[in-house]
Amino acid sequence: MVYSLSGMLYEPQKTMNDPSSPMKKLVIYIICLAACLQSFSQEEFIEPSKRLARIPFRQLTGGVILLNARFAAFPDSLNFILDTGSGGISLDSTTVEYFGLKPEASTRTIRGIAGIRQVSFLNNQKLHFPSLTIDSLNFHVNNYEILTAVYGERIDGIIGYSVFSRYIVKVNYDSSFVEFWTKGLLKYPRGGYLMRPFISTLPVNFVRVKDEGESNTRFLFDLGAGLNLMLTTDFIKDSAILNKKRKLYTKEAEGLGGKIDMHMTVIKEARLGPYKFKNVPVYIFDDDFNITSYPYLGGILGSDIIRRFNLILNYDKRDFYLIPNSHFNDAFDYIYSGIELYFQDGKIIVGDVAKGSPAEAAGLLEGDIVVAVNKDFSQNLQHYKASLQASVGKAKLIVMRGEVLKEIEFKVKSILSNK
Repeated sequence: MVYSLSGMLYEPQKTMNDPSSPMKKLVIYIICLAACLQSFSQEEFIEPSKRLARIPFRQLTGGVILLNARFAAFPDSLNFILDTGSGGISLDSTTVEYFGLKPEASTRTIRGIAGIRQVSFLNNQKLHFPSLTIDSLNFHVNNYEILTAVYGERIDGIIGYSVFSRYIVKVNYDSSFVEFWTKGLLKYPRGGYLMRPFISTLPVNFVRVKDEGESNTRFLFDLGAGLNLMLTTDFIKDSAILNKKRKLYTKEAEGLGGKIDMHMTVIKEARLGPYKFKNVPVYIFDDDFNITSYPYLGGILGSDIIRRFNLILNYDKRDFYLIPNSHFNDAFDYIYSGIELYFQDGKIIVGDVAKGSPAEAAGLLEGDIVVAVNKDFSQNLQHYKASLQASVGKAKLIVMRGEVLKEIEFKVKSILSNK
């Protein structure tokens, strides 16, 4: 600052070389703005995500999702399971035969809990939903007779990575709708948890499991598995998490390749991100066909836990967003009867009776035709399974054995009691 002889404050004139000059500041601002605009123009503009289709679904046992869609130019409405545990998309071999199609042979194989199969393909086909057609899909062909028997619903195919990878998929278990959205900018709602799974074709995320010990390990995030958790015996042995006093209950399970014997028990806790579940029923199995590539995976996280959240599956960004829904606090199923019910040749039958189980002690036999369960004569397999799961203390079945009707009542066990 400089004062004049009169004592007035005098501001000397600033030049462009003076960094405090207003002109200099303006020039710097313009240069910075131009650089920012140039940088922005070089970036790809990302469109906001838009909804393409909203499709109703039904839940099968264990929270498995069943969607209706049409294949290629055929008018028939088909049943597809939505399955993050599938690395592609597939069609049932019986459905392919019904349509009179001839798939192309291949050397590719797929693995499941009960076997390995070589598959053929129907290439460059279309799948039609209301208001959405998905083209250029390569369907592998597989036999889903066992799934039809398990659910009592015709299973025509499985929708997996080939579709998930093209869209943002929203699953709302409260409203029973699946929505397909375009890839793009999407704002996630408040109140949820953002998972960042590892995805090659199948999504893998960490789950913390705890019983006698504790382990934070990778699990396959599997919408198509109607269970809570499935752990491999290798993982159980190496992690030493399971309390040695836990009683193991024999259980027959079904999957790709057929049927497999497993065991059921309970662990103290499973934690997915910030969400904790207590006394969780689990299956334990010998992974003879290495579907978990142990020790990469400790097992499978199934739909009976996943259904407790509404989901946003964004494969492109590797974002899975989970929001607890109205089913979050649903009770787990601890009932153990020792029988498996199947739908075969238009009848509901007893397909397996576990050794040492309450059902075996009561005299139920494999092949018995089920007429009613707990006074339910609906001949609906889903209803019968739900009725058995809800049995408290006793279950009552009416079965046809040969030409004789038999009423068989037996006490069911709770795997939570560990007795």
